[in-house]
Amino acid sequence: MNSIGIFNETEEKIEELKTIKKLIQFALKKENIKRAILNIIIIDNESIKEINRQYRNIDRETDVISFALEDSKELMPDGYRLLGDIYISIDKAKEQAVNYEHSFLRELSFLSIHGFLHLLGYDHMVKEEEEIMFKKQEDILNDFGITRK
Repeated sequence: MNSIGIFNETEEKIEELKTIKKLIQFALKKENIKRAILNIIIIDNESIKEINRQYRNIDRETDVISFALEDSKELMPDGYRLLGDIYISIDKAKEQAVNYEHSFLRELSFLSIHGFLHLLGYDHMVKEEEEIMFKKQEDILNDFGITRK
């Protein structure tokens, strides 16, 4: 069984987080991962800017930052994979939902899956890797039923 922690560190009530947890469970199953631990932490722009500055030396807000904790596929002594933490800025998610003309749920879902795939080692620094990662993102979202409009 997987352990997915969802933490809202903002003052806002976010009903969509129930769906996000189900989406991550779906993605874990789709990736055939049975015993994993990961967290999604919802924060504001000020907090994500501080994290971005501290860990990436970039002094601005961003939408999502992932901290992968798994160095190899070796399991922890209890048989679990400790994947890591995904930080999402609620402010950026709301802003981008408006800019991309889709729902807040779609944007929050996209950012969650994007961060999740980073935890699994996917990246988008070169064109070939970007194509693989972005196709996987869209496949997971579409298969779960969260489409662009």
